[in-house]
Formats: sequence, C-alpha cells, structure tokens
Amino acid sequence: MNRIDLEGRFAVVTGAAQGIGYAVTERMLGSGAAVAMWDHDAARLAESEAALRPAGRVLPVGVDVTDADAVEAAARRTLDAFGQVDILVNNAGIAGPSIKSWEYPLDEWLRVVDLDLNGVFYCCRALLPHMRERSYGRIVNVASIAGKEGNPNAAPYSAAKAGVIALTKSIAKETADRDIAVNCITPAAARTRIFDQISQEHIDYMLSKIPRGRFLQVHEVAAMVAWLVSEENSFTTGGVFDLSGGRATY
Repeated sequence: MNRIDLEGRFAVVTGAAQGIGYAVTERMLGSGAAVAMWDHDAARLAESEAALRPAGRVLPVGVDVTDADAVEAAARRTLDAFGQVDILVNNAGIAGPSIKSWEYPLDEWLRVVDLDLNGVFYCCRALLPHMRERSYGRIVNVASIAGKEGNPNAAPYSAAKAGVIALTKSIAKETADRDIAVNCITPAAARTRIFDQISQEHIDYMLSKIPRGRFLQVHEVAAMVAWLVSEENSFTTGGVFDLSGGRATY
C-alpha cells in the first residue's frame, strides 16, 4: 500500500461502519489521520470502531445525516473531541428499490434523495464554516457513475448522485479562494451491503456495463480518496474522478 501522508489530520467519514466508508476509514488511519466515524447503525458502528481502534484514533458518532440538526450536533461533538476537522468524506447512501420511475413509491423517492443528496449538503454545510475559518479543508463526495449516465430502474438514486456532482462543483467554486479542495468520485458498483437493496436483474445490468468485467473493490475507492484528501491535492477542486472500470463515457 502506498502510504499517503495524513499525519496530524482529523477526518469525518459518513457511513463509516461498513463498505466503502469502512475501507476509507481504515486507509486514513493507516496514513496517520484520526477519524470520526459517523453512522446511524449503532450496533455496527460499535463493532467497526472496536475493530479499527488498534489502527489509530477513532471517534464513533451516531448520527442520521438526513437530520440537519443531528448533523450540526455531530459536527460540534467531533470538533469538541478533535479541535479541528481537516477532511470530510460524504459516503453515506442507499440505493433504494429497483422500480420503474413511473411506478416509484413517493416515500421511497424522498428517502433516497434525502440521504444521497440532502445528507451530503447538510454535512458540508455543518463543517465548511470551520474549514473556511482555518483556510484549509479537503472534501470528497461519493457520487456514482449512475449520476453521469442514469441507471434504469434507479431514477432517484441516479438523480441524487447527479445532484451530488453539481453540488460538488458549486461548493468548489465558492471555496476556491482558500486552501479547500472539494471533489467527488463516480464509482461503479462495489459489492457491499447496498446490493441487498436492489434486484439481481439490476446487479447483472450494472456488471454488464463495466468493461473491466468485475465490480469495484472498496480498497480501490479508499486509495483514490486518500490522495484527494491529502495536502498534496492543493490545486484540483471541483473535479469528478472516475472509478467505473471503463464504463464512463465522459
């Protein structure tokens, strides 16, 4: 593993108790950062925090990122514990069921968009004033290849992830006057628990679109994120980084 220098940095990773968030947390700890693990699943968070504790300083924070007030409280708790936050990785998300757009239940549409888009905004909104005050910050938002191309039977997920791409670009332009880098990644599907939410037909569709012929591995996501949140990434902001195994056409 190429060790990116994150010594002395303090990070927040949402959805950190499993999947991509867990892999990113593990990689950051290995690079010297302290990590606040934000997650709504208390039992899984406790289990993951215990597993990662020997690797470095971790702070488990239970939070539902769809609740703006809860996000503000989590930010205060993290800042009280760490004194600063240099890095934010907005990873928490859900796929939602695989249903045609005209049949999509309204409550499910709102649930997906609320977590996958609004949650990203709430977390950025809570921590950006602190980053601007210190004139330093690195943010990576986890979007999706679906946000570029639109996946059938996944309209709210695709729309929300497209929103994350645009949100990233907007915030990047607003913060470019400081040493703050705001970027997003557009991964193809990785075999995590999110697969439990979608149909086998949709899983097969996603695999068929990846020229690599396999799903993304979570450690591959963590490797890209580790550089994007490092001090070395001092110029690139508003970028959209492909992790689609050749699927992306732009």
